Amino acid sequence: MKKVALSVFTLLFFLLVSCSSDGENPMPPEMMEEIVPETLEAVTLNNVTYGSAEGQNYDIYLPENRTLDTKVVLLVHGGGWTSGDKADMVGFLELLKSQLPQVAIVNMNYRLADNETSPFPMQTDDITTLVAQLREKQTEYQISTNLGLLGVSAGGHLSLLWSYAYDTEEQVKMVCSIVGPTNFLDEAYLNSTDPAIQELIGLFGEDTELLEETSPLFQVKTTSPPTQLFYGGQDPLIPTSQGVDLDAKLTELNVLHEFTLYETEGHGWVGDNLFDTSIKLKAFIETHLLAN
Repeated sequence: MKKVALSVFTLLFFLLVSCSSDGENPMPPEMMEEIVPETLEAVTLNNVTYGSAEGQNYDIYLPENRTLDTKVVLLVHGGGWTSGDKADMVGFLELLKSQLPQVAIVNMNYRLADNETSPFPMQTDDITTLVAQLREKQTEYQISTNLGLLGVSAGGHLSLLWSYAYDTEEQVKMVCSIVGPTNFLDEAYLNSTDPAIQELIGLFGEDTELLEETSPLFQVKTTSPPTQLFYGGQDPLIPTSQGVDLDAKLTELNVLHEFTLYETEGHGWVGDNLFDTSIKLKAFIETHLLAN
């Protein structure tokens, strides 16, 4: 949730990613022009607005040769719900562009909370509004309405919560949370004396019903989309129980999912474990988003 941790994670992902046929054409060129649709060039649109408030904007990366079947991955940054920016997701953006060039990528900002403004429902509302705009612009952008969500830390929490509770059109075909909170009623949070954790959880208030409503653990259901989870066993901000308990609930509900716990890692990791994350993420997107 701390921006410095996310920046390191992003940089490492950025560093991690750094057919034609010779057969004769059986038809005259003029006939081929009638049959083969005009191919589209790759397009990048920056700071597209989906609302009038500060932070309600996104970048979209549209691949070449896209069609109405081109799947979309939505990136949701972290920052403890009070900070962060879509620029923090550049590592994941470059990974997807390199490894999955056929997908469209939306890298979003959302309104940030403070001591006077709660993250909920403001930030889930922002995802709803953005997704609605993507549906409206489907023909203009030439993209599918099928989505994959990928969030880190607070963004992981928002990705899970929106996918489980607010995807009324069932557009989400897979969701991935990297070190995202899942249960604000976890004893590890409620009994914590860490001022940083108390401040973060306090953003959502003290009402038990509200904390349950904003916890993905209590919103997941049998029809929830395939879910991928990554956590660090030594994370000072996200107790191991946040991932372990959601893993158990997904198993109980028979929801397709993958759970990876790197026992010695914290709020981000490097080296072989980072490479492992990238391989698993790519495979999960291919299996559950691109195959739909």
